Amino acid sequence: MSESPERVSDDPAQVCEEARNLAENGEPERAAVLFEEVLALGETDCRAQAALGLAVVLDDSGDVERAREADRTAIATGDPEYGPRAAYHLALTYERAGEQSLAAPAWRVVVDFGNAAYLPPAHLALARIADDAGEFDTAREHWEAAVATGDPEYGPPAAHDLAQRLLERGDPARAQRVLTAGLKLIDRAGAPYAYARLAVALGISYLDQAIGAFGAALGEEPPDAEVGPLATELLARTLPLRGRAAEAGEVWRRGLADPGIAGQVRARLRRDFGEDGDPDLWWEPVLEEAAADGTLPALTGEAFGALDHMYALLAVRYAEDPAERRPGETHEVLGKAVRVPDGYPWGPLLHESFAERLRLAMGGPGA
Repeated sequence: MSESPERVSDDPAQVCEEARNLAENGEPERAAVLFEEVLALGETDCRAQAALGLAVVLDDSGDVERAREADRTAIATGDPEYGPRAAYHLALTYERAGEQSLAAPAWRVVVDFGNAAYLPPAHLALARIADDAGEFDTAREHWEAAVATGDPEYGPPAAHDLAQRLLERGDPARAQRVLTAGLKLIDRAGAPYAYARLAVALGISYLDQAIGAFGAALGEEPPDAEVGPLATELLARTLPLRGRAAEAGEVWRRGLADPGIAGQVRARLRRDFGEDGDPDLWWEPVLEEAAADGTLPALTGEAFGALDHMYALLAVRYAEDPAERRPGETHEVLGKAVRVPDGYPWGPLLHESFAERLRLAMGGPGA
């Protein structure tokens, strides 16, 4: 250890100030010696300050256990300023080490001191620890307390975390209230990303509330002939926005199976891909099913993929010099092109349609 510094004064406050200057100038060991000298004086007005200062320099030097002991010394003084700061520091040392079960009591000490400057991070930390432990009610109390402090740094993330849990538990109305309170704490110009994060969560809460309302409208059996088709469409089109596409498909299918509203439901389902088509065309039910399942983009990709493959086969053949073509090669290439749709779910329907049209064109039986 470096040589002990000369004490600049017998006044504990002056010694603490000198120790702080040494620490800030990169001499933690000499600072620690002065802080310890103040502690050795016993119950002075600077005991809590010296203990916290010692904890910080020891922690920075890697002596975490001694730093924690110094924090406890500061906490024991009951000092309204340095006591909660020491508890805050102690909690951080445990969190840094991943020891949440030991951090929680330190955060509770911070709360018990009641110093408003340290309550927001303490409540947020305790909420997340309780949440990780599956203790929702305890977590909610701390999240709400963090928001209630009005702190612009810790209040908004507390509002976001609580709202997420409320949405998961099917309580979008309460989530909206929490998020609205959180948004009021943010300076939109100064923290645009934090504002956007809460604003999106608020929008999601309204989507969830809308889903609940639309579902309730369809709860009566049979559905109202006027409201039922509209509620079916609104619910089916909103569910995918919350990642619930499979449920949306089931909503469409229920509507299409209900004779009282099936016609209007089908008209609403088909609004995305044109006017009423010929029900005899093989692709009409394929399109309708894809629209109901939310797989219309995938079906479009399949169709274009098949068309691209067929075109490539025929184009290469067409580009060849006729003199270089071997007998029967054109028929072979045409056969490959015709078989391209075989690998798609709608391929057999295309082949059946072609066979029927060919039979009619050739004047076959029943033509």
